[in-house]
Amino acid sequence: MTQGYTIKDQEAAHYLTLQIVQWADLFTRKIYRDIIIDSLKYCQKNKGLEIYAYVIMSNHIHLLAKDENGNLSAILRDFKKYPDIHRTS
Repeated sequence: MTQGYTIKDQEAAHYLTLQIVQWADLFTRKIYRDIIIDSLKYCQKNKGLEIYAYVIMSNHIHLLAKDENGNLSAILRDFKKYPDIHRTS
């Protein structure tokens, strides 16, 4: 079951907010910020993610991005499970 916003125009740039469950302050630790940055880089290089701007806050991420291949939902799915897809790729 999906929750939240559904991306209707997969080819457009979108302003996205991705939050931690229960707004826990996870990104105050460098190791977790580095995982997010690595995941963004992976999606840029391997998935076609175009990033115009991003900011990592203590418990959420703002991202202005689009997918050059027109499937932003798939990229977001892969972004959220980056360590797993990176190991199998």
